[in-house]
Amino acid sequence: MKTLIWFRQDLRLADNLALCEAFAYAKSALSSPIKANNEQVEALYVVSTEQWRRHDVAPIQIDFIERHVNILAKGLATLGVKLHVVHLPLFDDVVEWMPSFLAQHQIEKVFATQEPEINERQRDEKLLKLRLPIDFVAQDCIVNAGCVNNLSGQMYKVFTPFSKKWREITASMAIAPLAVPKPIAAALPEPSAIVFDAEKKSSHLWRAGEGEAKRILEQFCSQSIQDYQLERDFPALDSTSKLSPYLAIGVISAKQCLASALNRFPEALVDDTSPAKTWINELAWREFYRHLLVAFPRLSKEKSFNEKGDSVQWRNNIEEFSAWCEGRTGYPIVDAAMRQLNQTGWMHNRLRMVVASFLTKHLLVDWRWGERYFRQHLIDGDLAANNGGWQWSAGTGCDAQPYFRVFNPMNQSSKFDPDASFIKHYVPELKDALLKTIHQPTFTKDTQMFDDLFSDKQAKSVNYPSPIVEHSFARKRAIEVLSSLKR
Repeated sequence: MKTLIWFRQDLRLADNLALCEAFAYAKSALSSPIKANNEQVEALYVVSTEQWRRHDVAPIQIDFIERHVNILAKGLATLGVKLHVVHLPLFDDVVEWMPSFLAQHQIEKVFATQEPEINERQRDEKLLKLRLPIDFVAQDCIVNAGCVNNLSGQMYKVFTPFSKKWREITASMAIAPLAVPKPIAAALPEPSAIVFDAEKKSSHLWRAGEGEAKRILEQFCSQSIQDYQLERDFPALDSTSKLSPYLAIGVISAKQCLASALNRFPEALVDDTSPAKTWINELAWREFYRHLLVAFPRLSKEKSFNEKGDSVQWRNNIEEFSAWCEGRTGYPIVDAAMRQLNQTGWMHNRLRMVVASFLTKHLLVDWRWGERYFRQHLIDGDLAANNGGWQWSAGTGCDAQPYFRVFNPMNQSSKFDPDASFIKHYVPELKDALLKTIHQPTFTKDTQMFDDLFSDKQAKSVNYPSPIVEHSFARKRAIEVLSSLKR
């Protein structure tokens, strides 16, 4: 009989509790004289292309996953473990197929990591109802969902008290990532290349591999984390960790991230003055949104956290939405951010807030449209973080009075890209434009270039639009429409 490790959003060998438990179970069986000659571990990864399509998984993320599954297969082979890669379109197909697979391969026990999203949880519940021998291991968060509660035993609905409690709990834990388990059997031949039968877009701008993720983490914690609080909002600076694509598919764990930060700043969880506090707070945000998905399953069903949000009268102008998607709103900071997303599959976090606020507040387009567009293009697509960020920006999420928060794109531009170097990189038609007109574009009813954009009058032939909407008007309109969200 065999043991199976089913990989999902945990494409790594290090700090993988499900993998370690599978090895431990198999080794205990090996100690039995009855099973000593035939007990071994195998691995499984399921490619569910139709489910991914329904979940709007970005082709660039699918390509990134494929690269890491190939790396995982090679790593497992060195541990004596064969990886089966199976194409099953839908999660329901997995449920129907799994019993016969376990029987065919004589699988006695399965270990897999829990997932917070509702369709994934429903799939796992169906498998358990079949009485299959599967242990679902909780390791997608540093502190397991359901363990950070208020005095009434309920999940926090606001981040600040959640983060305070989360840090208290985390500070009492031993943050010690698990090592890669020792080989369970002789190394296997290098596996053949794995190719997903799915739409893909090259992720070559991002290096692949568990070792690469660890290198990025260690470099960030040793060189950049202490300046993160001061520099993280400036998109032209390389000041963020860039770990989100690896975290999203589990190439590295949140626990590994926290451990690396605490290795250099051991006081960070309890000292508010620690240089690492701000970045660790981002890990807490990640946990908050994942805990919310479990506590409030409707968030996985495109429902607003604030139920009043589902009755907002969005304008949903198709042409304006298309202009936002394509980076031609006439607000350079918004357009540069959207072009960064379209070209690289990633967007700086400050800019995610700027463009989300612009779409939902300036244009009054339903946050679900923007959330879906992000999911379809992000290499670091993650339902919990994407949903949480969009609802925070739209004013429908977990916040006290968020509906009147309307980011001023001009102020954001001048404050966080003062020399417009980021803007000029992604909106090259503005490379010779005056700074004052980049940061303070003049709204006109004419959709052509505004007259004072360039000092060189011959440069007016560059085709860049006037702002799609005037800021003060848009802000007033948004507050009036979204005041229905007031609790």
